[in-house]
Amino acid sequence: MKTINDGDDVLLHLDQKRTYLVRVEVDKQFHTHKGFVELGDLIGKPYGSPLLSSLGVKFHALQPLIRDRIVKTDRRTQVLYPKDIGYLLLQLNIGTGCRVVEAGTGSGALTCALANAVKPDGKVYSYEINPDFQRVAARNIERARLMDYVELKEGDVTEVIDETDVDAVVLDMATPWLVVPRAHLALKGSGVLATFSPTIEQVMKTVSAIREHPFVDLETIELILRRITVARNRTRPQTLMIGHSGYITTARKVLEKESS
Repeated sequence: MKTINDGDDVLLHLDQKRTYLVRVEVDKQFHTHKGFVELGDLIGKPYGSPLLSSLGVKFHALQPLIRDRIVKTDRRTQVLYPKDIGYLLLQLNIGTGCRVVEAGTGSGALTCALANAVKPDGKVYSYEINPDFQRVAARNIERARLMDYVELKEGDVTEVIDETDVDAVVLDMATPWLVVPRAHLALKGSGVLATFSPTIEQVMKTVSAIREHPFVDLETIELILRRITVARNRTRPQTLMIGHSGYITTARKVLEKESS
């Protein structure tokens, strides 16, 4: 059973709506509206252990999942929801050993998910034109202990993508259609291009650009997530839900027949 060490991150779980990603250190306290907890008391205990606050309120120390790190990232930009990231990972066929180009890095949420999927033998090459965003992303990636699988690159992918023969290119940026020609060059045969766009106008321009290049299996989708309240005699969909977040467009590179 894996135990908690000094310097490890834990997710303190109070209830479904209140969780806190904190780093365990000797003699360190974490203060909440339910009293403070002594984080050092968790050292040597297994993940999942209870921890009482100074007011006698019970927390549980969970091992952070990649989805927890995504939701709890220090953010300067809007991050993708786990519902979208999960679908992207499946569509991109990302796994250990894959090489992926990403733009832009933003706060590094998607970068962390990609890096977690390609480790220990793969690499994520993440481009960002804003150095302030990249510094925030670097902190988030380092905290998730995934920097070994990421190369952060300051640059504009509408002008250059250094990598070739990559398994996937994923674009979370304002003008993905401008990158389609370079993405096609960077991808290996059968590699996947994916874009995430908040507006349908962006999608229309992107799809038009993709159709001008050798891609097949072109598809655009939108994912809606609705939680269910489960309770005796009053089980029903929750009033609030995660509706529109963005449109995901994917396509696969094919090779043009060489002229004789």
